[in-house]
Amino acid sequence: MRDYLDDLIRGIWRENTTFRLLIGMCPALAVTTLALNGLIMGIAVTAVVMCSSLIISALKSLIPKQVRIPVFIVIIATFVTMADLLLAALVPEVHKVLGLFVPLIVVNCLILGRAEAFASRMPVLRSLTDALGMGLGFTWALTFIGCIREILGAGTIFGFQVVGPGFVPWKIMQLPPGAFLTMGTIVFALNLAVQAQALRAQKAARAGIRLVQREVVRG
Repeated sequence: MRDYLDDLIRGIWRENTTFRLLIGMCPALAVTTLALNGLIMGIAVTAVVMCSSLIISALKSLIPKQVRIPVFIVIIATFVTMADLLLAALVPEVHKVLGLFVPLIVVNCLILGRAEAFASRMPVLRSLTDALGMGLGFTWALTFIGCIREILGAGTIFGFQVVGPGFVPWKIMQLPPGAFLTMGTIVFALNLAVQAQALRAQKAARAGIRLVQREVVRG
């Protein structure tokens, strides 16, 4: 059970592809002008990575090592096509905004990387848990970026007005430079938080060592 929980948390936070590993950045910077766009893209990627990990893990013993990458890409492309068609049918307006970035999920480093590094080596259930964690981490990251850009760029969140009528939208947040500024600020803040947490852990460990040394001296 601990392994499954670790697989899940790793993707959501410790190895978050957007904020920690900084890979698969095109969707994070290109489609997050609105929170809804980030959420829909994240859900699509989560569905693709889970389905592809499931199939790859189940068939790993049947896939020749020499052609594993082309086979992985074919499997991923199949589910990306399905996701693209479903988005076009269910949310056509969002699908128009996402545009080319939905088919480009095929070459997303997150999906192919998990297929090669995890799904092709681990049992089905652990592969699914890992894929779910990675997908959820990607989804919350894109949604968070989209929320910030939408609030500052339009004064709304998921289409609902959240600021007063006197608010002047930051037009830069609806442009590519706004994506880089938002992303850089979030990564900077998260790195500061991680470093502060590590520093507190080091201080606590040193304090524990000193306490043990004092007890040894007294003894």
